[in-house]
Amino acid sequence: MVLLKNLGNVIRYLVRYKTVSTKMKKDKMAEVIKCTDKEAFVKAAQYLEDGEVIAVPTDTVYGLACSAHCPEAIKKLYAIKGRDSAKPVAICVTYIDDIRKWGEAEHLSDDLLHALLPGPVTVVLEETKHFSNPYLNPTTSKIGIRIPDYLFINKLTKIFNQPIALTSANFSSEPSTLSVKEFEHLYCHLGAVFDGGVLSEGLDQNRTGSTIVDLSNIGSYRIIRKGVSYEKIITILKSHDLNSIVE
Repeated sequence: MVLLKNLGNVIRYLVRYKTVSTKMKKDKMAEVIKCTDKEAFVKAAQYLEDGEVIAVPTDTVYGLACSAHCPEAIKKLYAIKGRDSAKPVAICVTYIDDIRKWGEAEHLSDDLLHALLPGPVTVVLEETKHFSNPYLNPTTSKIGIRIPDYLFINKLTKIFNQPIALTSANFSSEPSTLSVKEFEHLYCHLGAVFDGGVLSEGLDQNRTGSTIVDLSNIGSYRIIRKGVSYEKIITILKSHDLNSIVE
């Protein structure tokens, strides 16, 4: 029975990989660039400007990133990921003011947002009128927003100066990745891979990624995914007198 289940998983993987390869495969493998290279984040910003999907390190796991405002790049991102377009993708920004620009956060204090970010947490809010890409999260009016506590991606978002769509660097349903070697099968679909070494101390329990919390309702919060910083986030939210919504 276990053998049949594993065989089924292999078949599904091969079918999906073949489908993505046919549509998205590039003529050559993605260049692997060390994040320590002097101009690495400048090169990354140029790839985003050109509508490419790239792999980048974060404070949790490796991510696939593209310009959140480029419809064609978003289509590529979903195709490479093998992700249902109905499933939301978060955006990555630089400053707390950016969170207020792209998400409705008037009801949240600066003290709360600074306590949460930067760090391994995704804050979910209602989109503002400034966000206009119909291909990103088309089935919801909400947007997840991140400010990772990671120097490379913070430099990248600063120089690119636009929100970056960000999702984990793996096929949907596969484990998240902590090193670039773990997603080599995606290289042929990417513009470039930015290597930040082994992330999250290489610990398997850290593959759960950022804690995702919905803060769109006044005075309350809802945990969507516990992630790596659940206990810390709960402590912060309670200290700001927010009440939990349990579904």
